[in-house]
Amino acid sequence: MNKVIYVLAIAIALVSCKEESKDHVTFSGIILNQNSDSLMVLARGFKKRIEVKENGTFSDTLKIVDGNFVIYDGSKSASVYLKNGFDLNVSLDTENFNETIKYEGFGAEANNYLAARSLLMENVFKNDEMYQLEKPKFDDKLVEISSKFHNLLSETKNLDTVFIASEKSQIKRFTDYVSGSYTQKQYMLTVLSKGGKSPKFVDYENYKGGTTSLDDLKGKYVYVDVWATWCGPCKREIPFLKEVEKAYHDKNIEFVSISIDKENAHDAWRKMVADKELGGVQLFADNDWSSKFVTDYKINGIPRFILIDPSGNIVSADAPRPSTEDLKVLLNELL
Repeated sequence: MNKVIYVLAIAIALVSCKEESKDHVTFSGIILNQNSDSLMVLARGFKKRIEVKENGTFSDTLKIVDGNFVIYDGSKSASVYLKNGFDLNVSLDTENFNETIKYEGFGAEANNYLAARSLLMENVFKNDEMYQLEKPKFDDKLVEISSKFHNLLSETKNLDTVFIASEKSQIKRFTDYVSGSYTQKQYMLTVLSKGGKSPKFVDYENYKGGTTSLDDLKGKYVYVDVWATWCGPCKREIPFLKEVEKAYHDKNIEFVSISIDKENAHDAWRKMVADKELGGVQLFADNDWSSKFVTDYKINGIPRFILIDPSGNIVSADAPRPSTEDLKVLLNELL
């Protein structure tokens, strides 16, 4: 009997050693309503394409440096924490991405936490009412929100100390960002509220010749893309913007792209418009970030999208990006 127990103990020890020495992540799952035939796993210095079969299933192994990654299905993305030795299985429905993503297997706890944390962040971003509070009450609300994040983290089991420390820093960065956004958000919800008169751009250089002002487009909805040739996220929106332009080309709407490149990048702007065959109305702002239209809209990050109605009133001072389904939903309601 003792011999049997001894043999079993050795076998278990060997299996444990084998698991501990695993030098890769096993990553599999199923995607409902998939947006593409592949799933990208991305991090700084790392990029891996995983084939997604027609039935939505996928499976692969990843040799990585432990840390935070992004999975991207061609339209939507989610944060994921990967550590060599993890054996993860994920399921999600792209039509309700953040609400349906679920992990099972070794390493699931950290990633189900990240999914829950992302939902909390999303709810904060959508909560315009808190930005209408007086500053002391806003600060109290922010303390309450911070507690929710910390409680979620402390209640999640089987997290390593590196992950916990990283998440505590992430929570602080997030709450600091929300706090710092208070003044601008209040401005957006008051001065730039829906139905208010839109700030105007006047006599911006038109790529096709002459100049164009917002007043020239009266009678049509105007979807404005504020961008620059050096902006990576701006350029990633270009293919989606082209698709939206094509889908609504016969509707009562103008698609206007305003470059806020510096004057010394004027030639680069013209070259990119030509090389990428950019459509719509392509304009060059009169004074990059200091242009009155840009400062009146409190634009401090790009790309920034704005939707204006045929009377020159604001529909959305921070409109959905072309890469989101929210834009099509909004345009279908209006056009």
